Amino acid sequence: MNKRAAVLCAAAALVAGTVTAVPAGASPSHPAASASGRFASASAAKLAWKSCGIAGRPTLQCASLKVPLDHARPAGKQITLALSRVPHTAKTFQGPLLVNPGGPGGQGLSLAGFVASALPKAVAAQYDVIGFDPRGVGRSTPALNCRPGHFAPVRPDSVPFTEAIERAGLERARSFAEACGKKYADVLPHIDTLDAVRDMDAIRAAVGAERLNYFGYSYGTYLGAVYARLYPQRVRRLVLDSIVDPTGVWYEDNLVQDFAFNDRHRALMAWIAKHDKTYGLGADPERIETRWYAMRAALAKKPAGGRVGASELEDTFLPGGYYNGYWPHLAEAFAAYVKASDTGPLVEAYENFAAVDAAGENGYSVYTSVQCRDSSWPRDWDEWRSDNWAVYAKAPFMTWNNAWYNAPCAFWPTRPLAPVNVANDDLPPVLLFQATDDAATPFEGGATVHALLRGSSLVVEEGGQNHGITLSGNACLDKHLAAYLADGTVPRGSGEADAVCPAQPDPEPPASRVAQRSAHGSTLHGLLGFRG
Repeated sequence: MNKRAAVLCAAAALVAGTVTAVPAGASPSHPAASASGRFASASAAKLAWKSCGIAGRPTLQCASLKVPLDHARPAGKQITLALSRVPHTAKTFQGPLLVNPGGPGGQGLSLAGFVASALPKAVAAQYDVIGFDPRGVGRSTPALNCRPGHFAPVRPDSVPFTEAIERAGLERARSFAEACGKKYADVLPHIDTLDAVRDMDAIRAAVGAERLNYFGYSYGTYLGAVYARLYPQRVRRLVLDSIVDPTGVWYEDNLVQDFAFNDRHRALMAWIAKHDKTYGLGADPERIETRWYAMRAALAKKPAGGRVGASELEDTFLPGGYYNGYWPHLAEAFAAYVKASDTGPLVEAYENFAAVDAAGENGYSVYTSVQCRDSSWPRDWDEWRSDNWAVYAKAPFMTWNNAWYNAPCAFWPTRPLAPVNVANDDLPPVLLFQATDDAATPFEGGATVHALLRGSSLVVEEGGQNHGITLSGNACLDKHLAAYLADGTVPRGSGEADAVCPAQPDPEPPASRVAQRSAHGSTLHGLLGFRG
């Protein structure tokens, strides 16, 4: 899957060989899960937790953990993981709750404080809530940055209408892959999901826990499912929210995403039509969509403020597919440009939502490193061209933008691993959450993992449009989450879903422009990055 892998990390203020994948059909007794195997559990390093509290998170602590770059050579080169923790305060202690925001490439340090504060106090108090920056990410070292300035505006038009545009896109993708290979030749073979999972088990060992509780969003659901596959006996509780389809990693998942994001973009157009009195763009969604593509064509010729061209416009509106709380701000920028030729709100929206690609170069470097390493990608660009033009014909909104975002994988310098078969019959009850209209991780992913993890329970947000749905204001979803973390209770139903919660209502336009400018979404959706 593919979300812009940058977390707006409050934790920035806190602290200034090859590996073989589990092949399809392998049993959970793969050596990685065996105490006597090649990838036995990490030795229990000691953690020196130090206070790193910030406003609103006074009990937050930080530590670092050394892990092998190559887990097959535990005495070899070491790298460092950055950790954060909100320690338990209750007499009843249920162990560590490791949390991850997704990506790949999402910084996770600040997520610990958010989860600890968003859960019911009585539940959070029973856990050490632990966040971490995965290998290569953020405050972990080394932190990858393959090619600074890769997303500096204005980029070529994402849609390769001409051979020249396509050549420019291919050169950008190839140069990024080559830069990664030259700069991190010894590191790239170990930046992947399997190595990140082994790091998670090293964290478990370092905090002295026999079993791990885990809560992951988005790509973090794949991390959790792979961890459970390799270490089933070490899973105590497992929560997966907005679930990656593990059978499509990663090329197929990205193509499926394109259709879902196109649907969400059209839903935004319908919402703007519904609120014609506010935005004045008309009451016909199709005509509004036509005006949006006309705006795109105009920006391809003359970028707004010299910064927002056609590709940057797609970047700006893409977050609206993750979280509809952004819709009012995006609609205002759209209306200002079309009705008054005012580029200010559009540039502001780009800076607020899309500029994470420029500011999050580390996140993108890790994103590509993991996705390109995790599984095979077509090396023949003709296959990319054919597949993406076919999808574009039905779903034009972000198909080519998404293709170029992942295109370095066509030239990646490390050999790919085999995808992990996450099917698992050896787990305690697992709790899954999925919105029916999620674009980043479409509903089929949740249904697939529900079938693959025997005994899991699936909670569906019926009509839900957002990505990352727990701890976002839906009391029905959060009730199931709290019950599970409190005592392991899971809902049991007779249909595809074990429980169904109604979606939250669509946003309403703010009453004033001042309110509009200040409404940038929930705390959680500030923590969850985009593209993964």
